[in-house]
Amino acid sequence: MGRRRDAAALLTTAAAHACRDVPTAAPGETIEQVLARIQGRRFASVAVVAVCEGPRLAGIITLENLLAADPHSRVVTVMDSDPPTVAGHQDQEQAVWKALRHNEAGLAVVDADRRWLGIIPPQRLLSVLLEEHDEDIARISGYLASTAGARKASTEPIGRRLWHRLPWLLVGLAGAMLAAGMVDAFQAQLEKQVLVAFFIPGIVYLADAVGTQTESLVIRGLSVGVGIQKIIWREAVTGLMIGCLVAAITYPVTLVFWHDAPVSLAVSLSLLAACSAAAMVAMVLPWSFAKMGIDPAFGSGPLATIVQDLLSILVYLALSTAIVG
Repeated sequence: MGRRRDAAALLTTAAAHACRDVPTAAPGETIEQVLARIQGRRFASVAVVAVCEGPRLAGIITLENLLAADPHSRVVTVMDSDPPTVAGHQDQEQAVWKALRHNEAGLAVVDADRRWLGIIPPQRLLSVLLEEHDEDIARISGYLASTAGARKASTEPIGRRLWHRLPWLLVGLAGAMLAAGMVDAFQAQLEKQVLVAFFIPGIVYLADAVGTQTESLVIRGLSVGVGIQKIIWREAVTGLMIGCLVAAITYPVTLVFWHDAPVSLAVSLSLLAACSAAAMVAMVLPWSFAKMGIDPAFGSGPLATIVQDLLSILVYLALSTAIVG
C-alpha cells in the first residue's frame, strides 16, 4: 500500500513530466553550430533549447530567440542564464504555476545540485493544467482526487452510500450525546445564571462558520499551487484575528442589551478561543484524512463540526463558570 502511494506521488511530480528529447547546446557553441546540429532531426519538443555545462544546467534559449540571434554569436551571449526552474520532486501543479507566471514555453527541471533532468514541454504543461483543473473542481465539490471519483460517488448504490456516510454521522451523533453530557455537567451553573445558556447556539455557529471559511480558502490556495505550509501559519493568524475582532464587537453589544458584564466577558473570550481553534481544526482534519488515504468528503466535515462544537461548548461553559461564578 505504501509503495503504491509513493508511486502515485512520483507520477504527480515535475520529474515525471521532464523530457530529455529536446535540443541541447553548450555555452561556447555558436548559434550557427546549434542550428546545424538540430536541423533535420526530430525532437519531442523544440520550444526550448537546454544549455548545459556537463550534466548541469547553464541556461535555456527559446526557439524564437535562437532563430533571431546572430548565427556567429555564442550561445552564452543569447541564453537566459537564470531561467525559472523546478526541482524534480516538486508538485506538478506548482511547476505549471511557475511556468505560467514567468510566461515560459517550457520549464527546466533540475535536482538539488542543478543537474539537468529535462524540460517540461508546453504540451505537457497544458495536459497537467487540464488534469489539475479536473482535480481542483473535484476538491471544490468535496471529493478527494478527481471528477471520475466524484462521478463514481454520485452514482454508487444506496448500500455503498450508507457505508461511506453512516459511520461518520454516528461519530457525530456520539459527539452530540457528549455535548449534551457536557451541558448537563454545568446544569447548576446554567440554572443559577440562565442568561449563559442563551449564547451557546451563537458561539457554536460562529465557530462552525469560521471553520467553513477556512476550508474554502485552503482549497482555493491548493488549486493554484500554494503549499499547505504557507497556508497554515497565515490562516491560523487570521483565525486568531477574527476571534479578537468578534470578541471586541461582542462585549459592548451584549453589555448594552443584557447589562451583565461577567457574562459578556465570558461570551467574548469564548468566541476568541472558539474561532481560533476552529480555523486549526478545519485545516488539520482534512489534511490528516488525505494523508491516511481516506476521502475527506465523507469524514472530515462531520468530524470537524462535532470537534469544533465540543471545543466551543466546553470552553464557553468553563469560562462562564470561572468568570460568572
